[in-house]
Amino acid sequence: MDAPPAFRRQLVEIIPRLRRYARALTFDAAAADDLSQQTLERALLRWQQFDPQRELGVWLLSIAHNAHRDTLRRDSRMTVTDPEELQRAQDEAQAGRGHDMGLRLDLQAALALLPREQLEPLLLVCVEQLRYAEVAEVLGIPVGTVMSRVHRARAALRAILDGQARPSAAGGAQLKRVV
Repeated sequence: MDAPPAFRRQLVEIIPRLRRYARALTFDAAAADDLSQQTLERALLRWQQFDPQRELGVWLLSIAHNAHRDTLRRDSRMTVTDPEELQRAQDEAQAGRGHDMGLRLDLQAALALLPREQLEPLLLVCVEQLRYAEVAEVLGIPVGTVMSRVHRARAALRAILDGQARPSAAGGAQLKRVV
């Protein structure tokens, strides 16, 4: 059974928001298009699972989040590209895209340094302008956890962009044991 026309119309209206979130998650236009396509396909196949009490945009972003996690798990088992080759390709793709390129590259590099646990809630709050409760629903975590992760992500971004710090491999400040 196909999705009803009203559901499809609402889905089409949310596509720009979905693509923006996918682009922010992947840092790559082609990967964002793939993630958007995968998300829309899943939504259309499982439209009966949509609860009309929920906001469709939040449901769609939840699907995108889960699809992105699936892709990350799958890709973690694949071979790695040579960093120099990747940097060369990124430099060529970025050439001639405007006068604020340095700032954009700094921000992209700083966002790429954030741990995934901080990046995802930050993007949903700041880029998608979701409320903390909606982000908690999308990510399946408590609201308080969303708030603390967004706070830590903002502080880490400030420190990175000011040249003060780089996040550790563990993704945050080291905890100290108090005896």
